[in-house]
Parts: sequence; C-alpha cells; structure tokens
Amino acid sequence: MSAPTTTSPETQAPAPTATRLLQRQVLPSADDFDVIALYVDNAQHTVDLDRGDDEKGSGVSLAFGGRELHPDQLLSRTGFRVRSGERMSFGTYFNAFPASYWRRWTIVKAVELTVRVTGQGASVVVYKSMARGSHQRVDSASTGTEEQGTFTFELTLKPFADGGWYWYDVIAGEADVVVESAEWTAQVPEDKAQHGTLDLAITTMNRPEFCSELLAQLGDDEALEPYLDTVFVMEQGKQKVVDAEAFPAAQEALGDTLKVIEQGNLGGSGGYARGQLESLRKGTADYAMMMDDDVVCEPEGIIRAVTFADLARRPTIVGGHMFNLYARARMHSFGEVVQPWRFWWQSAPGVKSDWDFATNNLRASKWLHQRVDVDFNGWFMCLIPRVVMEDVGLSLPVFIKWDDSEYGLRAKEAGYPTVTFPGAAVWHVPWTDKNDALDWQAYFHVRNRFIAALLHSKYDKGGRLITESRNHQIAHLVSMQYSTAELRHRALLDVLEGPGALHETLATTLPEINAMRKKHTDAQLESDPDAFPPVKRTKMPRKGREDFGPPSPRTAFVVAATQPLRQLRPVRELSRTNPETEIRARDAKWWRLGKFDSAVVSMNDGSSAALYRRDPETFRDMMSKTVAIHARLRREWPRLAQQYQDALGEITSPEAWEQTFRPWTDATDGADD
Repeated sequence: MSAPTTTSPETQAPAPTATRLLQRQVLPSADDFDVIALYVDNAQHTVDLDRGDDEKGSGVSLAFGGRELHPDQLLSRTGFRVRSGERMSFGTYFNAFPASYWRRWTIVKAVELTVRVTGQGASVVVYKSMARGSHQRVDSASTGTEEQGTFTFELTLKPFADGGWYWYDVIAGEADVVVESAEWTAQVPEDKAQHGTLDLAITTMNRPEFCSELLAQLGDDEALEPYLDTVFVMEQGKQKVVDAEAFPAAQEALGDTLKVIEQGNLGGSGGYARGQLESLRKGTADYAMMMDDDVVCEPEGIIRAVTFADLARRPTIVGGHMFNLYARARMHSFGEVVQPWRFWWQSAPGVKSDWDFATNNLRASKWLHQRVDVDFNGWFMCLIPRVVMEDVGLSLPVFIKWDDSEYGLRAKEAGYPTVTFPGAAVWHVPWTDKNDALDWQAYFHVRNRFIAALLHSKYDKGGRLITESRNHQIAHLVSMQYSTAELRHRALLDVLEGPGALHETLATTLPEINAMRKKHTDAQLESDPDAFPPVKRTKMPRKGREDFGPPSPRTAFVVAATQPLRQLRPVRELSRTNPETEIRARDAKWWRLGKFDSAVVSMNDGSSAALYRRDPETFRDMMSKTVAIHARLRREWPRLAQQYQDALGEITSPEAWEQTFRPWTDATDGADD
C-alpha cells in the first residue's frame, strides 16, 4: 500500500485573493471650501524635530507655495486641477493613507496606490513618514510628453510599526494637470472581497433641522448607499424630525432604508441602545454605527470605517475623529483614553487639542505621525460589530455620559479593541462650548463616572477617584455653585443604591434633578443683561488691582485650605441686593469666585448668565454631606464594585432593554393592530 501524498507548505498553492479598495481620493464640494485644508495642501514646510511639542505647534514652519487655492480647482468628488507650475500635496487628513493603523490592526501587509492624471509634464511623487514625523521620497513617475498617465506604486506596510503615513504630491509642468483619481488597494483573501453593511443609529432630541439635514446628506451620497442597511432615527423629542423642512427630501433619498422610531426621552444611552437592539434583532447588518444628530459628516469616512472593520484582525470597534463645527479645519478630538488612577477621560498620550490643520498641516505636524491608541471612541461616530454587541451586550442604562467610554472599556476587557481611525470624522459642536460640568448634566457626569469605575477600575477603591470627587465638590461649594453641588450629592447617593434601579429610573431622573437644581440662583439663567441689579461692592480690591490668576504653587495649599473657612463668615449686606462683580465663564474658577459674596457669572456658550450668592448655612450643610458621602463610598467600595460587576451582564442585555422599551413598543404594536 502506497503512502499518502503530502504537500509541504512551500509547494502549497497560494490562497486565492481579490483586490479590495481601501481608500480613494475625495474632495469637498466647491461650496464647502472652509475645509479644503483637510483634503489638499499647497503649503511648503519643514519639520523641527526638537521643537513643536507645544499645543499650537510653534515648531512647525509653513511657507505657502503658489497661488491661493480656488474653488474652481475642485472638478468633482475625486477630480482636482493643479495649475501649471504648481505643486499640490494630498498628504492631508482625508487623502493621506494612515499606514500604521492598517499595519497594526488589519490583515493588510502591502498596498497599491494608483493615481490617474491628465496633462503633459505631470509628476506624481510618493512619500512616507515615520513615527517621529520625518519623511522621505519613496517613488515617482511622470507623464512626460504623454497627455495622460496612470501610475501604480507597490508599497509595503512593514516599516510602520509605531506610526507613519503614505501620501502623494502632484506637480504640474507648463500645462495644468488634472488629478482624475487616486485609489489605495490591497490584495485580500477572497472571503474578504465584499464589503460589510451597517445600520446607522442616530438618537435625536429636539434638533429636527440638524437631524434632517444629516439624513439628507447621507441619502445624497451614491457611494455610501450600498453600505447602508438601515438608518434608524430614535426620535425622543417633542420637535419631530419628520416635521423638518429638509425631511421629505431626506426620506425620498433614503427610501425604505430610513426608519424613524419614537420613544420617550431615555437620553443618548437609551437612544443608542434602541438602535443597537433593533440592529441585533434584525440581524442583517454586520455593524451598527452610533452617530449624533447634530453633526455634519464626511460620508466617505463611513465607508472607510466599514472597510477597516472588514479587514481587522479581530472584531474591532472603529471610531471617527471630531472636528469643530464652527471652525471646520480644527481637530477637536483625536483619540481618548481613560486615565486609570484618576479614572477620568482625557486625550491619549502625545495628542494635541484643538489642532488647526489650516495652519499646521499633517505633513509638518510631528505628533500626528505617531499611531494613537485609544480606550474608547465617543458615540458621535462609532462603528460596533454585531458580534461585539452579541458578546458584551448593549449600552449601560445611564441616560448620557460615560456610556460610550464604559462600552469601550467593557469591549477591551473582552478582547475587542477600539481604533479611532484617521479619515473617518464628523464636525460637531466642541465640548469646550458647553457647560455640562455645571448644569443638569453634572449629575450624570458624576454618577456614571463612579459606576464605570466600580465596573472597571483596577485600583483599590477606585484609585484617586473618591479623593478627587471630594475636592471637586468643595471647589463647587467655594464657588457658590450650590445647584451643582446638590446634583453631585444626589448622584453619589444614587450610586450607593446599587444598579437595580438604573433601568427603572431612566426616564424619570432628569425631571427630578431639573426641579431640584432650579431652587438655587446659580441655576436660574437669564439672557437679558438687565435682569440683574447693577454691580456694587463695599470691599474694594487692594490698591485697585484684581488678582485674577490662579494661586502660585507655593501658596496653592494655603488658598485651598482657607477658602472653605471664609465661606462660614457672615456675608456683606450689600451683596444681598447687588452682585459684587461680573465674571466671564472662562474666569469662573474657584480661587476667584471664592473671594466674593455674590457675582453674575456668564455661561460657556455666551447666551446667558446666573447670579451666584454665598450662603454660609447652605455651605455648612452641604460640606457636612460631602464629607459623609465620600467616607461612605470609601467604606462600601468593595461591596458596591462586586454588586455592579455581578449585574452588568443583566442590565446591558437585550432582554433588559426590551423591557425598558416596552411602553413604546407596545404602543406601536397596538397602533399597528
């Protein structure tokens, strides 16, 4: 009997592959020229490797080459005219290729760049950068005397372990050159050749015009259409998206893909959980993408997120970046982590905030060339694979705040990473323009941060969390922000009650805390400047000089220790009828507010102000509660942590959420009958 034939690995036929488009050159519309710096760039630059670490990028030297860009150079969604004698770089946020992210997180090992140009004497030059920001020329090609040219460059991903990008520049000769298209492709296994699909979950609350315009934008993009399975809009407001002027056009464009679901106000977590549940139950899409209702998106970014997730080494959450809606070339959020000792979200190490690509381009911005790894991505734009939701469950029932960050931590512990992916982004109102640490949202900030820490902190009793919370509470009291202090007390007491009531109170907590905070003058906002009495004061500043700055490191401890004692002293009589000062939102710090007995303080969005009044009795009562509550949290932390961790699987399960949604699903079923 003959021995069976064996085939060595060296003689096995290679597995069949197919060409997959990873990324294509895209351009904005001519009427959206404010964002042109994110797509094309004609700036010359140098990179100073020993400087440039300050927030605004002073180590970057820019010198603009050639004439100012003009909208008539935008020929189509993919076509761009480079004028004769000029050089144009596509080493930009939306058109450079984030090679290090593809190398680290996907099965792709090499890519091909294919650039098609029209025009004699056109040159295409390919560059790569390294994690330090240095870059080098890789290859080039020219049309010479030919009228057209299609150039393909084979590019390995091997040298991009820590960071780096690929990009291309196009140089025009004596004639204008049209860059018709550019595509980044890869050879992938045949079973990865077809793209996945996604359900888009948009939670909306009284933003009908914003939401309807977003829907219209999604419906108008033909390239996106094959990727969309269903667009779920969770309507939780009284001002309905279906009544918006732009909605009929959006509905026509999206057709049967669009499904509007009405339910009570369950916050972002309740809205997104409904979208996640509907996507799971339907089971026809590979992914569900969470997206805010008040964003402008780049539809190509959605396609790129799906493509990246399709080719990821393991199921991966893929998030987008956030640009500033009001200054649209400025990056607001580039990647976030949860600092484990403080258990607070922050930018990832090395990330700069509020980065202006119009003055600090990608090629010359050293820090942008490192790969940025994250713990989570905000749900303003975040794709979650269906298999991840099936394994780790749906959102926490926490209304708003920390639902997205907790989900990223939960998924990470289960082996599913999150990647905040360059080239996928939305424009959104930046967090700095909001006042959510002082208004009704303060309750959810505090409660949900503690819940997330009880679930995921690796430090005994949450590390520094309890101490930091106590210190913040004292700072609010010193600042006469009594409404915020009371909400924070309520939040911590609710944490101590355990997870059992989270679903039950999801729809009722907000009205309760709003009623609670309105009892305090610091929560009674007025838009009319004449709503407050004129400023008068009996105690004038020493030598007429106001000290607005923070205490020095040498005196900080003394100031922090003495300010609470001052709050117990009797108030100045005149401060009861007239505010002693007016303070801008940016200056409303505890070390300044604590010097006054009353003040008119403006809000971060600039639309209103409130009257703060010092009250020794309120301070004494709230300070006593602050000490007692935080001491209790410290004592009971081990028990609470176990209680929340034991309940996590249940409270995030589809079955638990189905019960929460039942008042609205039953109403819908009844209407259908």
